Amino acid sequence: MNRFRNYVLPTAIVLGLIFHRYCAMFKVIVPYLIFTILLLNFVAVDMKKLKLSMLDFWLVLFQLVVSLGSYFIIRALHVNEIVAQGVLVGVICPVAASVVVISCILGANRETVTTYTIVGNLMAAVAVPIIFSFIGENQDLPFWQSFFMILKKIGSVIGLPFFIAFVFHLLCPKVNVFLSRFKGSTFYIWSVALFITLGQTIDFIFLHGKGNWGPIIGLALASMCYCALQYGFGKWLGGKYGDTIAGGQLLGQKNTAMGIWIANTYLLPLSSVYLAFYSIWQNLFNSWQMWQHDKKK
Repeated sequence: MNRFRNYVLPTAIVLGLIFHRYCAMFKVIVPYLIFTILLLNFVAVDMKKLKLSMLDFWLVLFQLVVSLGSYFIIRALHVNEIVAQGVLVGVICPVAASVVVISCILGANRETVTTYTIVGNLMAAVAVPIIFSFIGENQDLPFWQSFFMILKKIGSVIGLPFFIAFVFHLLCPKVNVFLSRFKGSTFYIWSVALFITLGQTIDFIFLHGKGNWGPIIGLALASMCYCALQYGFGKWLGGKYGDTIAGGQLLGQKNTAMGIWIANTYLLPLSSVYLAFYSIWQNLFNSWQMWQHDKKK
């Protein structure tokens, strides 16, 4: 199974490239797949061990400072506004809801990853409406309207499975134990969601690439550089708190579908191509990490 697992991510990219035109038809099932993944992971978490740490603080601070700092530096250098907006939304983009799948396979602490999955998404729900009230194309959008739009996006996918798992933990521990037996299947559920999402991503690049190759190349290069930066800095930071893998994954693995939605809602739509390319880089890197991990084992 481990040998097969190493080929899931690159296979999803190849199949997404081949069948990208058809993936949009199945996008409605992705939230249900993510919901299932999170529920099976949350029931396996010891709720008593969930607590905030300084790692969470530094991860949030990095996303806020680097996203805004990069945007204004790129603007000052007179680089294309689309590239500046792409980097801004790419760094502030919340951690992927399914980050726990890869992180735990690589050996990260499940409770550490779960805590920041919740914290990072709530941070984005608050920070994004504030930041895009003075940057972007919809600066007149009221804060509370923006806040609840984003909260609605993340609440049903992240909040609901966490609440259900918490209820099982308190009232139905036997159900909790039963469901936790299936946490190992989350990787394969995620691989299906990944195939559909990557197919949509690749299709998105094809649709928006025509006649915009200058900004597209700039966004591709920027996303690759920032992907390396966030994984690298995250691993270094995580090492300071005893969990290198968690730090790298929590800062580097992004909810690119959410980021594309944010870019299309608040910014120049073409800036969302940054997240489309980022999705490819992060999944190639995750595939390499799993191969290295299994090779060492």
